[in-house]
Amino acid sequence: MTPDVLIIGAGHNGLTCACYLARAGLKVRVLERRDVVGGAAVTEEFHPGFRNSTASYTVSLLHPKVIRELRLHEHGLRIVERPMQNFVPLTDGSRGLATGPGADDTRRAVAEFSPRDAARLPAYWAMLDDVVGVLKDLQLRTPPNVGGGLAELPRLWSASRAFTKLPRERQRDVHELFTRSAGEILDDWFECDALKGLYGFDAVVGSWAGPYAPGSGYVLLHHAFGEVNGKPGLWGHAIGGMGAITQALAREAGRLGVEVVREADVRRVLVERGRVRGVELTDGTVHDARAVVSNVDPKRLYLGLVDADALPPEFVARLRRYRMGSGAFRMNVALRELPRFDCRPDAGPHLGSGIVLAPSLAYLEDAFVDARRDGMSRAPIVEVLIPSLLDDTLAPSGMHVASLFCQQFAPVLPDGRSWDDARDAAADLVIDAVARHAPNFRDAVLGRLALTPLDLERRFGLTRGDIFHGSLGLDQLWAARPMLGYGAYRGPLAGLYHCGAGAHPGGGVTGAPGHNAAREIVRDLR
Repeated sequence: MTPDVLIIGAGHNGLTCACYLARAGLKVRVLERRDVVGGAAVTEEFHPGFRNSTASYTVSLLHPKVIRELRLHEHGLRIVERPMQNFVPLTDGSRGLATGPGADDTRRAVAEFSPRDAARLPAYWAMLDDVVGVLKDLQLRTPPNVGGGLAELPRLWSASRAFTKLPRERQRDVHELFTRSAGEILDDWFECDALKGLYGFDAVVGSWAGPYAPGSGYVLLHHAFGEVNGKPGLWGHAIGGMGAITQALAREAGRLGVEVVREADVRRVLVERGRVRGVELTDGTVHDARAVVSNVDPKRLYLGLVDADALPPEFVARLRRYRMGSGAFRMNVALRELPRFDCRPDAGPHLGSGIVLAPSLAYLEDAFVDARRDGMSRAPIVEVLIPSLLDDTLAPSGMHVASLFCQQFAPVLPDGRSWDDARDAAADLVIDAVARHAPNFRDAVLGRLALTPLDLERRFGLTRGDIFHGSLGLDQLWAARPMLGYGAYRGPLAGLYHCGAGAHPGGGVTGAPGHNAAREIVRDLR
């Protein structure tokens, strides 16, 4: 059977797109390079008896419309809230900064460090809520194709109305969040170093930049879009790990008749007279279709899978300048016992939170300076999650798994060094960073899986280890993602579409690019 649509990559956006296309009555085939579906949202055994979310590791940004319409809860997805949202361990004699589970809890905790900041928090949250409310409405809309003529005016008008309906002060907040650094914004709002470090962490996640880089305010904002079980701003855990999300998507895809082919590595996209007609796999197999949808990043697609002669030279030249590289280093560790933090040694809800080693904005900035100079930070930024406290399916009884999401490791090491030679040294730096606050952590580790930026590229196809498929800068957002003139999920070749995180609204496990791309493909093929 020749499908209507081929999708390259069975990550969460590829599966989301496939489901919506099949719901519209199209015949869909998904081609997955690996022997498991899910892309970077997978749960795998990494040490005998220990399973964890291998790459993406926590849930909040998955769009509720996708969850509802694709029946993910009916397919077994269950998301639980953290008992406490975040914990920043400190060495100043305090018990560290703990936030959540509720707003009042956070204000009381912050008041111990700064009554002024505790009083300002409601205004800060209200500002973010207002801005997120407008931008969230744009998440599921197709951006205007700038330069597309009069047909694009309604989209431009609709998007601008969402902005102009805001009070002038909120319009200024939007402008600042898109253009200023997160560090400057947080310094204007707060005085508590730990609070600014915690919020600043969201501004460097997925970025190869420090908290004072212009535009990092938007990265902070991007991480505020989420919700858990209808509660805005929370982060949670999918029982069974992040693979539970993509397995639920795969079950819905199967119910809708989508064909998923594993171990199908696409070598090139086939083009005839300016139109895509299918793909060829590395084993020589050819798959034909009316349309091809890419869930890989724009550089990997256009510079690796499409012949340059089939593309406009100016498009290729600009795509070579498309910024990628997130500085992420990912570890999963098997633990014989829970970490005991010096500042809060007893077990408690803080261990079920996102434990963020980011005591100040200066710490975040120093980590980036280190990494730019040496390739990795001597004191890296680390978020530690212990999901086995919320999910007993991941580890043997009495033992635990921890996710360590680490920032400020160079996408490419300086001086021609290979990440294959530096992996263990980087992993030791991460373990040391945690052990400085929880001295038993080093001896508690039974096994570990360390994934460098190069490993993330090899294993999951994340070019330069970029978890977002491209930097979230103003030059690469909305109608300019991946490039002005090609922001509406279509590139320069007829029949070739983008459904991955390199399309609007960008990275994270959201499902939004897949949802939006499917709508445009259905419109074109009907």
